[in-house]
Amino acid sequence: MTNRDNAPLAGVRIADFTIHAAGPFCTHMLSQLGAQCIKIESLSRPDAFRKPHAVYGRMHAATFDQVSANKLSVRLNLKQPEAVEIAKRIVAVSDIAAESFRPGVIKRLGLGFDVLREAKPDIVMLSLSSCGQNGPDSHFAGYAPLFGAWGGLGWMTGYADGPPVEMRHVMDHSAGVHAALATIAALHQRRRTGRAQHVDLAAREVASAMIGDALAMASAGFTPQRPGNSSPAMAPHGVYPSARADRWITLAVRNDEEWRGLLQALNVECDAPHLGTAQGRLKHAAVVDDLVSRWLSAHDADAIVQRLQRAGVSAHVSWNMQDIADDPHLRARGTVTQVSADDVPARPAVGAPARFSRTDDVGIHRLTPALGQDEDYVFGELLGMSRTQRAELEGREVIL
Repeated sequence: MTNRDNAPLAGVRIADFTIHAAGPFCTHMLSQLGAQCIKIESLSRPDAFRKPHAVYGRMHAATFDQVSANKLSVRLNLKQPEAVEIAKRIVAVSDIAAESFRPGVIKRLGLGFDVLREAKPDIVMLSLSSCGQNGPDSHFAGYAPLFGAWGGLGWMTGYADGPPVEMRHVMDHSAGVHAALATIAALHQRRRTGRAQHVDLAAREVASAMIGDALAMASAGFTPQRPGNSSPAMAPHGVYPSARADRWITLAVRNDEEWRGLLQALNVECDAPHLGTAQGRLKHAAVVDDLVSRWLSAHDADAIVQRLQRAGVSAHVSWNMQDIADDPHLRARGTVTQVSADDVPARPAVGAPARFSRTDDVGIHRLTPALGQDEDYVFGELLGMSRTQRAELEGREVIL
């Protein structure tokens, strides 16, 4: 296996029972920080995200790649009692067990917290679900759009005259990041106390934690409005068209000095004195948006944002995915890196966004594993099973 002794989470091992996106993104983040992550899955019920998706433009599991690079893969048919016992053995040599089933499923499989604590007395277990492990809504299943809908974040996203906008991957990934932080906190506490801990994270509560002062406003009897791209403190503030179709400019003007810089950079005059002050622009924000849209639509987006930035105005092109993949800054920092495998051509991947002064051994070091790719290491080296034993278990579909 790849030696990453200098990574921040070197020496930490995860038994990963997570599925879909939110839970796997949590363990993916931890793996980028150096944890060894063993994904336990089965051919009989493969992760839905491992399946090929033609909608992404290639018959490979593109979504699965986002959350499973760096991981190891072993097959276990958890409907078989012997497979459950092998899973417990993996947990016994791990520090963290992570799952993202509907509440009650992991317990019915025979791998609940109490059982795993017997296998590993100081285990840190993460359970990530829609609504948490207890409470009146705990039985609900859900996916990313539902997390935001339940948590109020969808209601606060979109335009005032339009419907709520429910997020997809960003909601899964936000839940995953919160889960990673909580898991590291529990691991730190275990190192101080030597005691096991069960982390219960509800994705809908992550969404509720992100709605800001809207909840306080509602509690005081006010009805918050979806803000679209507007700001209560700045005008202009939004996304505006350029001369090129589907090339958009994100712009935020904080004060009167930046407003004058905007006019100078665009070489235009504003014959409305009441727009010369921040208060006037906020009061007539719709008029300001119309003016700025008309002015910017005459310019090349990439050229004009450079002029605006030189004038002290916060502006940038709203980048598409190709911009990010080609960005020399991200490549120089190692955020966008080339990853390859024996049977897969090298391709760019977005790695860990954090940098550490004492190590550069973070990020993506290998592509998504094939199903069962790492059984020689996990079953053979870690658990000491012979090839004969493994073949016999495969014949009885315990390893499947």
